[in-house]
Amino acid sequence: MPFADLQSFISALDERGQLKRVSTQVDPVLEITEIADRVSKAPAAGDVPPPTTDPVHGTRGGHGLLFENVTGSDMPVAINLFGSYERMRIALGCESFEQLADRVQQLVKPEIPTTLMAKMKKLPDLVKLAGFGPKVVKRGMCQEVVKTDGANLFDLPVIQCWPDDGGKYITFAGIYTKDPENGERNVGMYRVQLFEPKMTAMHWHMHHDGARHYRKYKARGEKMPLAIVLGGESVLPYAATCPLPPDVSELLFAGFLNNGGIELVPCKTIPIEVPANAEIVIEGYVDIDRTIIEGPFGDHTGFYSAAGPYPTFNVTAITHRKNPVYLTTIVGLPPQEDYYLGKVTERIFLPLLKILIPDIVDYSLPMWGAFHNCIFIKIKKYYPYQARKVISSVWGAGQMMFTKVVIVVDDDIDVHDEQEVMFHLCANVDWRRDTVIVDGPVDILDHASPFEGAGSKIGIDATRKMPGEGEVREYPPIIEMSDAIKAKVTERWAEYGF
Repeated sequence: MPFADLQSFISALDERGQLKRVSTQVDPVLEITEIADRVSKAPAAGDVPPPTTDPVHGTRGGHGLLFENVTGSDMPVAINLFGSYERMRIALGCESFEQLADRVQQLVKPEIPTTLMAKMKKLPDLVKLAGFGPKVVKRGMCQEVVKTDGANLFDLPVIQCWPDDGGKYITFAGIYTKDPENGERNVGMYRVQLFEPKMTAMHWHMHHDGARHYRKYKARGEKMPLAIVLGGESVLPYAATCPLPPDVSELLFAGFLNNGGIELVPCKTIPIEVPANAEIVIEGYVDIDRTIIEGPFGDHTGFYSAAGPYPTFNVTAITHRKNPVYLTTIVGLPPQEDYYLGKVTERIFLPLLKILIPDIVDYSLPMWGAFHNCIFIKIKKYYPYQARKVISSVWGAGQMMFTKVVIVVDDDIDVHDEQEVMFHLCANVDWRRDTVIVDGPVDILDHASPFEGAGSKIGIDATRKMPGEGEVREYPPIIEMSDAIKAKVTERWAEYGF
């Protein structure tokens, strides 16, 4: 089962040898980052990569870290808690990501009962599904301590990640907003730069739901309530990062992962509800009439994202549980903690992607692609230009529209073996015939594009070609030993003296 709050999750990691406690005093400015960066690239603590993951990359991640003595604050700092496959499995309360993928498959494509008895048997599942929604309660431990006039962001052990960052950043918080028209909740994960004791910048890209809500408040001439939430149930940080389909609530999905609805409590100074079991909640309003230059920021691409104007956020209260733990993360050259969050999404959302694009057998987001730069896709090919159809479908599937390089291979290729994919790309591709370059939206953080958020993308058909796909010569068979000889050598292997 997942854990009801951050500190329970930390205790479980400690018990399982997945946590290192650091009692030596450390500086939140750069020092924590350097330590966490080294640990994230070290061998993971007893990690076992999923069978669909390159084992070379699947054994990194080191330990989760709890810094118990942080300069300038009496709060401990937790980082890299989600930075390995094993810690992600513990956080989500599952034995394998395939297990969760099967649950998602049943959720998005349920079997329809056809008889009265089948419908009766289905009732418990329907009741359980209804229980995944959030539940508002009167009080929660996130409000054991309430500060309004005395609220000060600089009392928190907020870190500066990289030397050229614009300042200190809250990096691993759920950002809670509501649509002013219909009241629907959204939970995003956006970086928050501190400027004053009660003022930050609120960084969100134009494609994000938080930015969409902001545009609606601005059009109505109303200030925008917003809550910054750290901690809570162990499934919450992951749910906040998921590229969910439109109109699917992050809190509903969190409840699904949690096997029960997330309890929410009304904020003290704004009309927003937040997780009752959170460690720290920062309440306030986004100023629709004022922006500030935010950044630069060392981002998950491995480069600094440029400074730019973003709305200001004014704090009205800071609430927290007694003796809270401050949760944070860093991003930068992979692998970092975000790599494992993204890889889990790759596995869990395969059933959903197959519904959107039925041709797909499997896919992989290679580490060096930083998620938005490259995708490998495996298909069972039946007709000419099927790979091109899949490429176009990828660019029309939600946030996958940002993918700069789409490589499609045949179904006998292991898309999680990067060497095998690149071998067949080099072997099967004629660059004039088998590539397509289009203009369209790209990730805001893509510094190579000629315009912010707009540039070109390439699709590469690395499948074996068939008649109807242009000038095609007969493809030769790949070299492979006969099964009989393989079996013979296997049987006699010990005789050879190796």
